[in-house]
Amino acid sequence: MSSDLFGPEHEDFRLTIREYIQNELAPNADEWEAAGEVPRGVFEKMGSLGYLGMRFPEEYGGGDDILSEAVFHEELGHCRSGGTGADLGAHIGIAMPHILTYGTDEQKKKYLVPGIKGEWIGCLAITEPDAGSDVAGIKTKAERDGDNWVINGSKTFITNGARCDFMVLAAKTIPEKGYGGISMFVVDVPTPGFEVTRKLDKLGWRASSTGELAFTDMVIPGDALLGEINRGFYQIMGMFVWERLILSLGCVGGAQVAMDGALAYAKQRQAFGQPIGNFQVIAHYFADMATKVEAGRRLTYHALKMYVDGKNPIKEASEAKLFCGRMACEVVDTCLQIFGGYGFMEEYEIARGYRDIRLMPIGGGTDEVMKEIISRMMGLG
Repeated sequence: MSSDLFGPEHEDFRLTIREYIQNELAPNADEWEAAGEVPRGVFEKMGSLGYLGMRFPEEYGGGDDILSEAVFHEELGHCRSGGTGADLGAHIGIAMPHILTYGTDEQKKKYLVPGIKGEWIGCLAITEPDAGSDVAGIKTKAERDGDNWVINGSKTFITNGARCDFMVLAAKTIPEKGYGGISMFVVDVPTPGFEVTRKLDKLGWRASSTGELAFTDMVIPGDALLGEINRGFYQIMGMFVWERLILSLGCVGGAQVAMDGALAYAKQRQAFGQPIGNFQVIAHYFADMATKVEAGRRLTYHALKMYVDGKNPIKEASEAKLFCGRMACEVVDTCLQIFGGYGFMEEYEIARGYRDIRLMPIGGGTDEVMKEIISRMMGLG
């Protein structure tokens, strides 16, 4: 698909990374789904090839090209496992960008260099049992104790949380101030007082190591503060734009892969003496799906272009996330219908795709939150 957003080098990279994903990641999807995590060796190998540092500055071992990372997130749909894409995406697209944007030089060198090499795996720990979309409602506290901070609280639904080497952590430094009293920290793992209380069993994204975490008098040094004290809420909001863009790209890529698989099936599956794709009802399914996927791609690329140009497309990224999450669910559901009874069998990829894609209207900001953001930016509410 041609686009004035990407140059020839990005389209060449698209073919390269797609081939890598299809040959190196996809064949292992079943094994990683059963194990509940992507092996560390995968991160290390991808780091050695430069795939974990595409957007990061060269001084830390990166490629300084954010559009290549965007291509990467879209092409992850070919890995046959939403959980694999989630673990990789949480590391390079969610955890490390916080450090790149708000970290000190020392923090960037300490965490980005091994993170880009794939030697360390990062996570972002914001969500709590009683605070999901309501970021200001988190209860985890960070209290000063001399030169250190003492952390108490819990987190849940944390991608990579069950096996991370460092985490970007949100905690209340002035609890009574609500969103005005949140600060961010970067924490080494293991640290005394930190515990993975549960590795969560999920409907989808089963190859993703998702953890429930607890902090009991966890002591971290004063220089673990990431960014400005009591500005954590604004830092989180600022990073949500990129997170929603990469999730939108994942929706587009996942929907495209599902549709391509269903199309190949419809061309060879025989019913009533001919391929089922010859029937108008099935052919029109594909016409509808192709239109929806292309609309989602264009909407996402528009917001991505604004982001790359230095704008802050809060509304546009929210629109892309809202539309693409719904679109991907609708497309994958239709693809499963085309497979008929076989689509309900775990031996067919579409069954996993159906389970995996359902998180997209929830993670990174629910559809309901996206609607609230969009409507408020239209002067409503």
